[in-house]
Amino acid sequence: MPKIAFNKGISLPFLILAFFVTSTTYTRADTQPTPPIFGDVSIGKNFSPDPLTVRGMSGGSIPGNQVSKRPATPTGPCTGFVDEAPDHKLELTSKFDYLKVQVQSPEDTTIIVKGPGGIWCNDELSDGQNPGIAGEWLPGIYQIWVGSYVQDKYLPYTLQITEVK
Repeated sequence: MPKIAFNKGISLPFLILAFFVTSTTYTRADTQPTPPIFGDVSIGKNFSPDPLTVRGMSGGSIPGNQVSKRPATPTGPCTGFVDEAPDHKLELTSKFDYLKVQVQSPEDTTIIVKGPGGIWCNDELSDGQNPGIAGEWLPGIYQIWVGSYVQDKYLPYTLQITEVK
């Protein structure tokens, strides 16, 4: 079972509201609860549920290329605006021959991932709007930032993590 923790400075009234909303809201007919906001995740091979989802708000005031320290990586450009702190930490307890981390949002977003072996950026994995990183992943801790194209514009998103190609 994935371990989930909160890592953003969220006010107490917001956490109380989020608790009541996530404890009483269901997203699918099989009554799975709504995923947590700004959750940190620890998973190994064959994790369940797959896809695993966490939610957040993209955006910030810092240019993505400032966080990544480069304009682009082999997986895409380091664009958009993010917060200084990562939105999520993903701990992989084993090597994954294939893992995909993808943002689902109603508006155009970006992603930056820092972890073992380097930094990866993307602004659209396949559909022209939702970014992601897919491929082989080493064990370790990954920091994930989800950005918006407009400085200080915050957009809701769901981060999906899957082993399915």
